[in-house]
Amino acid sequence: MQARRASRELALILFSQLDKNLEKYKNEDFSTIILKSVRTLISNSTDEVSMCVSQLNDIKNQIIEFENHHEDNLSRPIDCDNIPVAIPLTSDFEAKIDAMLNAAEKTLSALDIAELSTLSNQEDVQEYVMTICAQYQNHKDEIDKMISEFAFGWDIERLFKIDKDILRISITELAFIKDAPHKVVIDEALELAKKYSTDDSPSFINGILARVVEKYV
Repeated sequence: MQARRASRELALILFSQLDKNLEKYKNEDFSTIILKSVRTLISNSTDEVSMCVSQLNDIKNQIIEFENHHEDNLSRPIDCDNIPVAIPLTSDFEAKIDAMLNAAEKTLSALDIAELSTLSNQEDVQEYVMTICAQYQNHKDEIDKMISEFAFGWDIERLFKIDKDILRISITELAFIKDAPHKVVIDEALELAKKYSTDDSPSFINGILARVVEKYV
């Protein structure tokens, strides 16, 4: 995970924990919130890993039971090993496999989170997080006005908070920090949307950021 990418993700975690009075917070408050948030993410990921292991054990036990009680093995001598048998893909198996795949995806995210926790202590990462926060504080009215202008048919107060925060961070970078290529900022915003928001969020965010770049950057 690159340092700048880590900064964006940490900024998103930070924004999600803050109220509207962003200016009242100090760097020490930001650092404490980030630490607590990353610890929560790691704890949640640990739970997902445990669930994944549990699902795997359930599936293994079901397979063993099915094999033991299959007619091909019931007719074999007691001291003989079981022979492999075909397993029907029941809805119960499908549900467990789906749950396991979902947990596995979140487990992969946990690897990013562990790295994020380490990177959060690097000075250049912390500095860029604070730059994003400071620039958003200085220009928040302008940034929210841009979002409202291009979020056709949406009241900004009714947008998903995670989508608003991704847009606020990205527009802050595009319009007021201006030291990263537009494509990189937008691509990173879409990755955050895929990771943390709904299936419709990436296209929604991409549309708004494209219009912001065209008109304001």
